[in-house]
Amino acid sequence: MKKIKLLVLSNMYPSKEAKTFGIFVKNQVEALKQAGIDVDVVAVNNPNMGKANVIKKYSAWLLQTFANVLSRGKSYDVVHAHYVFPTGLLALAYKKLFGKRMIVTAHGGDIDRMAQKSPRIRRLTTQILQEADHVIAVGHELHQTIHEEFGVSKEKLSIINMGVNRQVFAPMDKQKARQIVTLSQDEKMILFVGNLIRQKGLIELVEAYEKVKERMPEASLYLIGATKDVHFRKELEEIIQARGLNDVHIMDALSQKEIATWMNAADLFVLPSHIEGFGLVALEAMSCHTPVVGTRVGGLRYLLADDAGVLVEPQNPHSLAEGIINVLENESFVEHLIENGEKQAQKNDQEQLIQRVLEVYSPLGG
Repeated sequence: MKKIKLLVLSNMYPSKEAKTFGIFVKNQVEALKQAGIDVDVVAVNNPNMGKANVIKKYSAWLLQTFANVLSRGKSYDVVHAHYVFPTGLLALAYKKLFGKRMIVTAHGGDIDRMAQKSPRIRRLTTQILQEADHVIAVGHELHQTIHEEFGVSKEKLSIINMGVNRQVFAPMDKQKARQIVTLSQDEKMILFVGNLIRQKGLIELVEAYEKVKERMPEASLYLIGATKDVHFRKELEEIIQARGLNDVHIMDALSQKEIATWMNAADLFVLPSHIEGFGLVALEAMSCHTPVVGTRVGGLRYLLADDAGVLVEPQNPHSLAEGIINVLENESFVEHLIENGEKQAQKNDQEQLIQRVLEVYSPLGG
């Protein structure tokens, strides 16, 4: 049987300096390689923002892709673009020039935010989605939006999230995990992992935490992630300082293995996003047997349904505080959440989901 030759295009991919930048794309690439696929990657691996940085890194990416088109464009069986715009535009070149099968994965922000930036980007997003041979949405709500608002037929749409790497995000003894991260055994630790941006609901989380602290003096809050907006980070730090919340700790992005240890050390993982395509990081916490509180948005409303986690109202510090307290004060409820969270982790195991991606790569699969 002929080995599939695949090109993956992405505007997010890790580097030695930015280990978690688009790590979910790299995880899928590694899983595809393990499944026997021959994979090339052409991607942006620089997370730095600002107009000059963006122009520089996207220009370099465009040139790299152009060189690949000339040297290897004809050799691929499938081109898989992660994020609809702008990545899908590059994938279209391979389809139009060489007739290559084009797969696009929509991750959420490309539909909820990027496509709304201008009528031109909206039109290009629509064109990319409609000309793709198959579109993968990482969540149910995203799938519905792409079908209803962008006119993509359900026949060429699949819901396949990026899946959780259960080799990395595995349960470990909480006491041992706390020793590794040098955390006190008696504090009630609340954890957030993600980009430090306003849309992740971090202002509301700090406000909710202040309410939790009144009820539970032993509570602590750790925010781990990359600073995408220095002005927002400064605002966040000023709010924390003004409220005298000395046990709110902001940490830079860590490796996946380190994050898994922190998740195991936590009493509770919280994801208070305003929008969320799927919420993979919440699934990773569930895979570590850590209970999750998340907002009723996007993919989270499905991921945390049926007591796999606790759903709270978005942009609502009072609802968020209630959800957090409900978990931290109820041990039997926590056991119930962990049990249901494990079922979700099993269902969304990366190794199982990669088989569905392989089916999409085949012309018979799309």
